[in-house]
Amino acid sequence: MQRFLKMTLAALALAAPASAEVEETNMEKVLRQESRGLNAAASAHLQRLVTPAPESGLRDLQYSRGWLDQQNFRTGGAEWECLAEALYFEARGETVKGQFAVAEVILNRADSPRFPSSVCGVVHQGTASGRKYGCQFTFKCDGAPEAIHEAAAYRRVGKVARLMLEGAPRRLTAGATHYHTTAVSPSWARSFPMTAQIGVHRFYRQPLRLSQR
Repeated sequence: MQRFLKMTLAALALAAPASAEVEETNMEKVLRQESRGLNAAASAHLQRLVTPAPESGLRDLQYSRGWLDQQNFRTGGAEWECLAEALYFEARGETVKGQFAVAEVILNRADSPRFPSSVCGVVHQGTASGRKYGCQFTFKCDGAPEAIHEAAAYRRVGKVARLMLEGAPRRLTAGATHYHTTAVSPSWARSFPMTAQIGVHRFYRQPLRLSQR
């Protein structure tokens, strides 16, 4: 039985796409390059990953503060709490679009067999090591208290978390599972193609390959 080698830590320090049209062209280029050499099943899997079908009832989603402010704020559930917390500490200073993009990464990881299978598992990955900065998400083990002081920002990212968990389309990052801010240049940032840049975050996805068994 063949299995997909899914996405792992990767990045490429490239300049950001200048517009939505450039981002779309970049996605198409990545899809074309990665499809080479894959069998039909693997190619179809990649196509679904990069261009997921829009969900019913969420097709009118807009990446704007005005649109988000009109949505209801609803709490509830451990997965929502973990995602909202991650968005608050990782992306509350980003645009609404940037917050949705970070949420995509977390959900993409939860869908991958290379990562924990739940949102909370993804967000908390690495915390058991006890090492400072040994986590997948820095805020979980940087030594700083995880206190939420900005109520308005928390409500905003909470809405993003709820919409994403309810099936909002993931159309911003072309299936990315990794990102870093433009303030850093990690050593792994030369390994894989960048799929998008939104605000201060650059997003990356490891090419899919088939394992040999």
